[in-house]
Amino acid sequence: MRAAVSIGLPGTTELATLRALAPRLERLGFDALWLNDVPGGDSLAGLRAVAEVTDRLGLATGVIPVDRRPVASLDLAGIPVDRTTLGIGSGGARHPVTVIAAEIAELRARTDAAIAVGALGPRMRRLAAEHADAVVLNWLTPAAATEAVADLRRDAGDRADRVRGVLYVRTIADGAARAALQREADRYGSYASYAANFTRLGISPIDATMNRADALRAYDVVDEIVLRAITVGGTLDELERFAETTAGWRAEPQGA
Repeated sequence: MRAAVSIGLPGTTELATLRALAPRLERLGFDALWLNDVPGGDSLAGLRAVAEVTDRLGLATGVIPVDRRPVASLDLAGIPVDRTTLGIGSGGARHPVTVIAAEIAELRARTDAAIAVGALGPRMRRLAAEHADAVVLNWLTPAAATEAVADLRRDAGDRADRVRGVLYVRTIADGAARAALQREADRYGSYASYAANFTRLGISPIDATMNRADALRAYDVVDEIVLRAITVGGTLDELERFAETTAGWRAEPQGA
């Protein structure tokens, strides 16, 4: 069974761009649009804009850091819960697993939307397996993703068929964006938590990125692949071309 394929964008993407792009993503058959929640951007506001112009496209945050935006502060109005996944992460919290456990409980009390947890390490992945609807993985090679999903299934036990493994993969569809992809890889490699994870896995950040169709198929070990679009300037035209190209990757038969 092939993984669902979605598109990921930064939460700073202009609302006009999201409104223009989202219907095309829906027509092309992408599963969802994930918006990173970053300083200067509001992923929930972006999802509200996308919801207004689509009927079926999944809506997801990947992920809201609760040290900066606690669940109690989130404006969840206007987002259709039946197609929404609210991804949360610990950010810089001092006791991340304890904090996220409490925030999951808070979200359950506030909404019927699916809940995803961003997780680098095994303790957070175990928490997601036991209490969330999905775990959001990041910066993994296909081999590392296979191992992470196996751990997720084991930790989920009798919930294994109800907890999705979602993987963000920084992706380019145009050689002109290669330098932008390298800058993104270098930026994450400079973060202590990610650097430690890359060292543990024995890879460099650029090893966990994608630029071709066969690489997409190598990640079919997860339930959903989020192609985090990296383009030169993040313009609507570039993002439309990215969507058209990667939709073609999705359409290629297995083993092509």
